[in-house]
Amino acid sequence: MGIQVLSFLLLLQSLLSCQQAHDNPLSTTFGSDVPSVGPKCSANTLATTANVVLTSHDEGETWQDFSAGLPVGKQVDCFLTYKSEAILGTADGIYRSAATLASPGWAKDFLLYEQINGLYAGRAGLYAYSARNGFFQNIALGVWTKTFSMLENESFRTMMEAADGTLFIGTDNGIFKSTDNGKTWKHVYEQGWVIKMVESNGVLLCTNQQGILRSSDGGEHWDLVISEGGVGIAVEVIDGGFAAITYNTSSETRRIRISTDAGKTWQAIDSDLPPHANIASIKQVGQNFFCGHPVGIYRSSDRGKTWKLILPSIGNKVFNLSVCGKVIYAMPKDAGC
Repeated sequence: MGIQVLSFLLLLQSLLSCQQAHDNPLSTTFGSDVPSVGPKCSANTLATTANVVLTSHDEGETWQDFSAGLPVGKQVDCFLTYKSEAILGTADGIYRSAATLASPGWAKDFLLYEQINGLYAGRAGLYAYSARNGFFQNIALGVWTKTFSMLENESFRTMMEAADGTLFIGTDNGIFKSTDNGKTWKHVYEQGWVIKMVESNGVLLCTNQQGILRSSDGGEHWDLVISEGGVGIAVEVIDGGFAAITYNTSSETRRIRISTDAGKTWQAIDSDLPPHANIASIKQVGQNFFCGHPVGIYRSSDRGKTWKLILPSIGNKVFNLSVCGKVIYAMPKDAGC
């Protein structure tokens, strides 16, 4: 009996290793020329990739590769820091790692075998979005369930939970709002897509195909506060207000602005940055601003008056930035929205 049990465990381990090799890897990696994983189970299929996620724990002074443990060929479609974890959404599911580890060990969540296009945090738990099958909610360790079935015919773009527990969904057809944990939804904005949303002190901002929208009444009504004939790219909460990136059609570049009066008025902070149509993100850590730019990562210590390049780009990609506390995460991605 003991030999049979041991044989079964060895067979199970072999099958799991082969399953990892047969995952649906993409053909390219970030900042690497390593070929994609082949169909055979071999030592090469378990090789790891590099430059998928970089981290800095000292406000951009030094950077470490946070990719160790990820299989070759896993392009990151989305990234989230949630509680004590860093979480990646890829073409074949979710990979998790302890967010504070200097040398991470990533583990695949085999119980949600979906292409993950979005990851969102809520008070009720982690949410994952698949363009094929909609929203899933992580209700317990390793347990996922379909949710928000009333919106299955909508093209999801983003999700946000406000401080009072109200849920907002951004779609190609505007904004939906729920005050009962997603059981029912109200269509509160109908003029074009909404991709990114943030909240601070009861004020909501979102990106829209007209620019940046603002609401001060719980999302019931929305006003256009930045419009340059181009789309809204990003919105972020900063100390004392908001930051935003928009596309300017007259200059054909993306502009960065901040607001210190709850999003009512805005001031440009990009005069010292090289103009470009693919600026990706703006974040704040401590007193510093960080910008994901096609040239690399820029840092400003004087609220955008001057900028310094602190990390060059990798493989003609643009760094998308995320922040968890004092830790900065940088993901090299193809330029675009």
